[in-house]
Amino acid sequence: MFTLLHTDPRFYLINKHAGVSFHREGEEAGLLDGVRAELADEALWPVHRLDRITSGLILLARSSEVASQLGAAFAAHQVEKYYLALSDRKPQKKQGLIKGDMDKGRGGAWRLLGSQANPAITQFFSFSVQPGLRLFLLRPHSGKTHQLRVALKSQSAPILGDTLYGGSAADRGYLHAYALRFSLDGEDFAFVCPPDQGEQFASPALQACMAREVATPWALAWPRL
Repeated sequence: MFTLLHTDPRFYLINKHAGVSFHREGEEAGLLDGVRAELADEALWPVHRLDRITSGLILLARSSEVASQLGAAFAAHQVEKYYLALSDRKPQKKQGLIKGDMDKGRGGAWRLLGSQANPAITQFFSFSVQPGLRLFLLRPHSGKTHQLRVALKSQSAPILGDTLYGGSAADRGYLHAYALRFSLDGEDFAFVCPPDQGEQFASPALQACMAREVATPWALAWPRL
């Protein structure tokens, strides 16, 4: 369900496994249930979330005061978030900015609009891993539902395994919360968590591409907002 990566008196940092729902769904335990049971700590406050298909980094505050601080930092876009995704299709452009309002579509999906009233904003790079496979490094500047999944579909490169948005079938949805950088009480934190689930993420070609291109995501020359 998850792997504990870092313990601080103020927060836990975990690596959520793919296919795990954040909250309980019927008889199926949610991520928070599992973390509270395994860490024997009921005093946990989530400050952000990940979709069921998405693996990777999640911060859990250990007090309401810290939850308020981190929640405000996320709301003010002061927490840098970086994601990895794979697609087996070529995007309309190899890097740049994806920006637009989002609206509910059919069957629980969302769609990107051309309007800019309250837009979802995503910067991205993409890198060729091998023929028929492309790695995306994504940096969202907003926190809309399914934002990154919709962003890549809008580029004609739906995420591998994300069948809701037209992605090819795979052993998992290939979206991973890869890195976080933030400050808390004047202390700076930077975490990177390479994906460890999925046949494609484990391939030598992908591992080599990640080491070469995205080892330190905040150091890249990101496209202008």
